[in-house]
Amino acid sequence: MILPTHIVASGGVVTNEKEEVLLIRNPRKGWEYPGGIIESGETVPQGLIREIKEETGVVVEIINVIGIYSNTKKKKGYNGVEEVPTIVNIDFVCKYISGELRTSDESVEVKWFSKEEALKIIKPKQKLRFERALNCESGFSCLGYEVNSLDEIDVHEEYLFER
Repeated sequence: MILPTHIVASGGVVTNEKEEVLLIRNPRKGWEYPGGIIESGETVPQGLIREIKEETGVVVEIINVIGIYSNTKKKKGYNGVEEVPTIVNIDFVCKYISGELRTSDESVEVKWFSKEEALKIIKPKQKLRFERALNCESGFSCLGYEVNSLDEIDVHEEYLFER
């Protein structure tokens, strides 16, 4: 038997006291909410808090889990990686605690946006997950999807659990 290989990643929809959301402009992908791959030895929350601090300069508190999203399509790699395996994303709602906004290798711009502004500019393949985060009080979601040629997601399995 061959065990499956998945990348585990997490994303954080960070809000401040003005109810604005924090987005980063990734140099390769455009505007998105911060997050990334969980490293060996980290829990998912630890990895998310580290990723947000690395990409934005801010410290957050995780408030709630939003959903689990499975990108079931492998894709061509980059930076010497031949193929990127399937990815399991676990998204959370986070609250800004402290820190000054700053950029990094993964974020050429970091900025607070109104929820409406953020919905207009966020990259297509994160938009559905982002919308779910903004309405997380309605429930917990699990999606199975593949990214299509327009960089949007094609959902092939969906579960919504009411809170």
